[in-house]
Amino acid sequence: MYSKKELSQLIVESCVAYNVEHVVISPGSRNAPLTIGFTNHSRIKSYSVVDERSAAFFGLGIAQQTQKAVALICTSGSALLNYYPAIAEAYYSNIPLIVISADRPKHLIDIGDGQTIRQENVFSNHIIFNANLIDGIDFEKENSKLISKAIQLAILKSGPTHINVPFDEPLYETTTELVINSVDTELITLESDVDYDFENFVSLWNKSSKKLILIGAHYPDEIVQQQLSKLVMDESVLVFTETTSNVHHPKFINCIDKLISPLTDEDFERLKPEVLLTLGGLVVSKKVKQFLRKFKPEHHWHVHNDKSLDTFHCLSHHFKMPASLFLSYFTTIVESKNSDYQKTWLLEKERRTLKHNQFLSEVEFSDLKAFDVILNNLPDNIQLQLSNSSVIRYTQLFDNNSTIKIFCNRGTSGIDGSTSTAVGAASVSEGQTVLITGDISFFYDSNGLWNKYIPSSFRIILLNNGGGGIFKILPGPPQTNALDYFETHHNLSAEHLCKMYQFDYVKAENLIELSTQIKTFFYNSNRPKLLEILTPSNLNDKILKSYFKNVN
Repeated sequence: MYSKKELSQLIVESCVAYNVEHVVISPGSRNAPLTIGFTNHSRIKSYSVVDERSAAFFGLGIAQQTQKAVALICTSGSALLNYYPAIAEAYYSNIPLIVISADRPKHLIDIGDGQTIRQENVFSNHIIFNANLIDGIDFEKENSKLISKAIQLAILKSGPTHINVPFDEPLYETTTELVINSVDTELITLESDVDYDFENFVSLWNKSSKKLILIGAHYPDEIVQQQLSKLVMDESVLVFTETTSNVHHPKFINCIDKLISPLTDEDFERLKPEVLLTLGGLVVSKKVKQFLRKFKPEHHWHVHNDKSLDTFHCLSHHFKMPASLFLSYFTTIVESKNSDYQKTWLLEKERRTLKHNQFLSEVEFSDLKAFDVILNNLPDNIQLQLSNSSVIRYTQLFDNNSTIKIFCNRGTSGIDGSTSTAVGAASVSEGQTVLITGDISFFYDSNGLWNKYIPSSFRIILLNNGGGGIFKILPGPPQTNALDYFETHHNLSAEHLCKMYQFDYVKAENLIELSTQIKTFFYNSNRPKLLEILTPSNLNDKILKSYFKNVN
């Protein structure tokens, strides 16, 4: 069964032609032709998610895990605007989304018709390509080219594109025959400016006795892991990794803040690299950004197949290629150099780790201690989704299980879609998915649980400290006499939400309860589970500040 609308048929058949498999639909009337077309196609897996903001992050989670483009379908009007947070996240995190919005025809715009806004190019600041289609069979060829370009660019450039589709009534008519002639399958070829002339860069690298490799957010990649493991055998190379970099080695420094937070300017001068090589996406650690912006390396090279991030205001070259391709070539032509650079800072890492362990063995029950218990009890080979704000920052203070794949929405670092993204990721993952989230992030995105695709193996660990505890940690807010407006004080509990959305619910209010509950929390069950951990809001910031003083 097909919609009678030729635009609907063009879009559905084009998505199938380019192997788009997952389509997330939010209910509506103006998008009925698209809903009919996608849900009746045997090669499309359709999902129905009511809240468009949640639906977009749900689709983002699917795309994050499958590494394939996901289509989002919505009705006209403000429904489309609710996609924007996820679109911005996809844009900065290089995640392929194809936004397909139903619209009124032009003659119905700005005349007072309901559910009607100016939809064309509405995401222009954070979109790779806009395809504004024209209703009518006479424009089939032109529309087909636009649709094809939007789909291909989302795939090739790993980002969001927007197809705006005007439909006039009637909207629900169906047919058993295709009324379109064909879809455009002419492949786009992106200009390649990959430069393999590494001679000058290799010479600089080989001469330098202090080389720092910093890896931001990165999808797990065995080739990247292997090549970095080769580079770190050079004693002049120091490797800093973040929790979301998904690479591991005993010689990598994976808790950056723990290492550098107590350093003096003299220490930073010793740590300052001659060459900084950055891979992957955005970096969480504010401390490492401050360090490298103040103590700039002589050369900063960034490797990314699309974006050239001048995060430290000293970028000297952008290698426009995937990290796996760059490293596979680079590691075969560079040479090792005698240096005490790596040894000095690995010894410092060991010293900090001892102090970290000592502090955690004695500290009171708090957010920090809760993370110690949680991260030490996570099962092997799970997928771990982290919310933003305090959660990702606490996690960066700990060594993480190398069998676990870790993700967080760090494109825009927002709290608004963490749960929905995790649910989307869980819906297409074979193993268990665990979300660790803060209370504000969780309650803000509680509609993420309004979803019938949540597997029974899904687990949420909720740190509830009464609201916005990070603003007590930051140096500015407590001095403003407006702290109550930065924090979000509340007495909310997730228990009733769990009952409504059919989650098993357990709670821990102290270390003994947490240690007991965590032991069985990940076991198989018939329903997803949530563990709510209540921590003392009046102690968390003091304990974290004390931690940084004690690891010095």
